[in-house]
Amino acid sequence: MSAESKSERAYRFLRERIDDGRYVPGYRLVLAQIASELDVSVVPVREAIRRLEAEGLVTFVRNVGAQVALQQETEYLHTMQTLALVEGFATSLSAPHLTPDHLARAREVNEQMRRTLDDFDPHRFTELNLQFHAVLFEECPNPHVLDLVHRGWNRMRVLRDSSFSFVPGRARESVEEHARIIDLIEQGAAPLEIEFAAREHRTTTLDAVLSYQSEHKPPADAAPAHPTTRPVPEPGADAAASASSQEAQIA
Repeated sequence: MSAESKSERAYRFLRERIDDGRYVPGYRLVLAQIASELDVSVVPVREAIRRLEAEGLVTFVRNVGAQVALQQETEYLHTMQTLALVEGFATSLSAPHLTPDHLARAREVNEQMRRTLDDFDPHRFTELNLQFHAVLFEECPNPHVLDLVHRGWNRMRVLRDSSFSFVPGRARESVEEHARIIDLIEQGAAPLEIEFAAREHRTTTLDAVLSYQSEHKPPADAAPAHPTTRPVPEPGADAAASASSQEAQIA
């Protein structure tokens, strides 16, 4: 295996665990431990971590080491909260302008989403999810609100490949909620009722993701490290040797 392919393998290994929530924001990435899991030297692992750092997914603190970026969780929270508000509002403004053709398109996309549930592909599901919501908010007559919605979706693409990758059970609920939103629009429900349904739909996904992250936080011995006045020794290692090792990692 070439040095380049080892680095790519380490990157994919780490990125997958960050994306699916196994490595939550603040989780410390110990080079030697990861290298041992992958049966490689620390060099390709260091390269992979530097790449993740450049993408904003990992931060590096002297005397602490690499850890999953703490701001990712906060950014995700803020982006989802904002999307819940602006997308819900955009959908309610768009609703009176949606034709039977729009609703038929939305139902077809939702049925495609339903068909993915048995052989679930979270990435495909997320693509279809965007298509579904785009049909419902695309006739919003306020371009400024639409711009905020598009900005939110673009930010979500950077923060998370798919929220459904680690809360797959939420996907089935999401499809049912989509059907209810379509029914409300078709029945001519009050704009506020449509807005609330669309907003609650997104906040429920947010709550599921945050609950998952809370339940899967690493144990105390793997919890986010906090800066100290000196390097923290690795378990079972001599303190001086550990300090030397960590200095080598951050060089």
